[in-house]
Parts: sequence; C-alpha cells; structure tokens
Amino acid sequence: MSEPRTFTVPDEARGQRLDHFLTAKLADVSRSRVQMLIDQGGVRLNDAAAKSSTKLRGGERIEVVGEPHPAPLKAEPEAIPLDVVYEDADLAVIDKPAGMMVHAGSGRNDDARSRGTLVNALLYRFTKLSATGGELRPGIVHRLDKETSGLIVVAKNDRAHAALGEMFSSRRIKKTYVALVEGRLERDQGTITAAVSRDRVRRTRMTTRPNENARSAVSHYEVVRRLETRFGPFTLVRVRIETGRTHQIRVHMASIGHPVVGDTLYGGAGQLVEKTPAQSGMAAGRRGSDGEKLRLGRNFLHAARLEFAHPTTGKAIELEAPLPEELAAFLEQLEGPAKHGAGS
Repeated sequence: MSEPRTFTVPDEARGQRLDHFLTAKLADVSRSRVQMLIDQGGVRLNDAAAKSSTKLRGGERIEVVGEPHPAPLKAEPEAIPLDVVYEDADLAVIDKPAGMMVHAGSGRNDDARSRGTLVNALLYRFTKLSATGGELRPGIVHRLDKETSGLIVVAKNDRAHAALGEMFSSRRIKKTYVALVEGRLERDQGTITAAVSRDRVRRTRMTTRPNENARSAVSHYEVVRRLETRFGPFTLVRVRIETGRTHQIRVHMASIGHPVVGDTLYGGAGQLVEKTPAQSGMAAGRRGSDGEKLRLGRNFLHAARLEFAHPTTGKAIELEAPLPEELAAFLEQLEGPAKHGAGS
C-alpha cells in the first residue's frame, strides 16, 4: 500500500462497514491492519476522516494513503513463577515448563504478543537482561519448543550473550534430551545426520526431504529403556544434539519411523489406545476403540542436561532437570496394569 489508491463505493456495497469494504479490496492486508490504518488517518472518505465502523451509502470516494504503523513490539514484565536452576551475575538457567513459549512472535497482536512467555517471566524476575536479542527477546540465547520442557540458558548482559552464542555456534555446549518415542528402536544407539529445512507445503513443519535450503543437523541417541505395554511398544531414549535446528529431535526421530509420543505434527498419535490381543501387530496406540485410552497433551521431550564452561570464569557447569511430574506420571500409567484388571 505504498502508492495512494482510490475506490468508488458501488451501490451494491451500501450498508457495508468501511473496514469490511477495504479489507476485501486490499489484497493481503488483514482487517486489523485496515482498522489501524483508518485510526491513524490513512484513509479519507470523501476527503474527510472516517471511522472503521462508518456505514457506506454508495457513491463515496475512498482514498487510501500511507501504510499502518503498528506500535513497536516490546515484551513486558509479568509475575510468572520460574524454576531457576542456576544463577550468577552473567547468566541464569531455567527449567522451562511445557506449554510456555520462550518469546512472543513479531506477528502477534497486542493482546497475545507478550503474555505468558518465558521472556515476560524473566523480565519480572531479573529486571535486567542482555539487549542483544532485541526488545522481544531480551536475554534469549537459544530456544525450546513451546511443548518441550527443560533447561534453557539466559544471558544477563551483552558480553555473556555474545560468548554463549559463540559457544552454541561452535558446538561447545552439550545439550541432552530425554524422549519417549513410538515403537521399538532396533539399535541401542545411533546417529541421525539428515539435514533439516522448512517444509515447503506445511510451513509449520520442518522436513528432512532434500532441499537446497537444508541445514546440517546431527542427533545422537541411545536407548535408556524399552517398554512393552498394553498400548504397544515404546522406547525411552536419551538424545544429544550437536546442532540446534528447529524441531530437530522431533523431525529426526520421525524420519526414522519413531515419532516422539504426543507429537501429532510429526505423525505421533494424539491418543494411545489399549490394544486387544488381536491387535498386537498394530502400530503403537493407533487403532482399537474398546480399550483404555491415554493422552499426554504435550510432546514427551525434555531438555534434561546442559554442560558448558562458564563464559567468564571458564568453570565447568553441569546441570540436570528431572522429568516433570506429568511425564513421570505418564510413564507410570503407560507401564501400569489395565484399570479393568487385565495384565495384573
């Protein structure tokens, strides 16, 4: 909308609101942005200012000038409890719960953009964080997916942020996760090196399909425990990642046929269903309707361990976060006897 545009309201648009009419006329511009433009005086109706709710009569001349200018996005402090595992003058390490976004996205609206995120909680708890990431991401050196729990490092000043960022880039920070995946992993340990890129069709997903924009990714896994349950077979694994690509563990495990439990974006079952003897050869928890049902409500993926040298002192820091209660309880339910008594 950089060039002024002029419209004449046809008779058939009589009775329409001004913002509705313009939203239909201006391609790829949302109604909220049209309303913002009108409020900022960027729309003239018969050479006069107008309101979004103005009802059109037909025959009016509408001139659209300029572009909407949203208020700068900035995270605000919010009193949200934090589990601080480690803290000093340079950095802090937080055990993030599942369901919490690390920071708001720049496309979020005023109501949702800066509420309930880790950044909001950090600003309230620490007040001062590194400014390297900007006003939406103060202190954020790396990220965890919203439904992934566990350890995340936060920088309190720009010097620590730069040093930690370089350590992540040079793979000198060891990150280990615990995941429960569907099915029986054949090997006790292995390495997945498939490059990762954004899926061209489903933009919320990543993929290991060949793509010129793919970035190298390395995940090492080892089996912690094999589970033979009434819901089917599962494998508890420990995964150490050398790179930190978006959704890396989730897309890597799915690429070898063993999606993370609860990860419906990459083919995991949203609900596990107890299998009858006749269904014993079926994929884990995917069929049958008569047995007990079990739902996790998040991905079974937890950032369990961090190892790195302190960016200022060089002191070795090794931190661990136990499985959160909901994951430990889910494992007990998964491996426990059937509620109706079968298997006891």
